Amino acid sequence: MAGKSQKTVGFESAMAELEQLVASMEGGKLSLEDSLAAYKRGAELLSLCRARLEDAQQQVSILEEGVLKDFAVNVEAAQGTPSGSGAAASISSGQA
Repeated sequence: MAGKSQKTVGFESAMAELEQLVASMEGGKLSLEDSLAAYKRGAELLSLCRARLEDAQQQVSILEEGVLKDFAVNVEAAQGTPSGSGAAASISSGQA
C-alpha cells in the first residue's frame, strides 16, 4: 500500500484507497504503527486527489473561457460547411 507511487495512482484509484484507509482507521482495529502509516498514506492520497481536482478545475476554466465555446462554433461551422456551401450557392444563384 505505502509502496505505490503517486504518479501511478489515478484519481479514482486514490479515492478508493483513501476510502478503504478511512474505513480501516474508523474500525479501530489498527495498531498505533499501522494507524500512523495509514494516516501518512491517507495524507499523500488526499494531496494527490486535491492536485488532480485542481488540475481538472483549471482545465474546465480554460475551456469555459472560450476554447469550448469557440470549438462549438467551429463544429457548427464545420458541420454547416458542406451543406452551407450548397446553401450559399443556392442563395447566390437565387440572388443572381
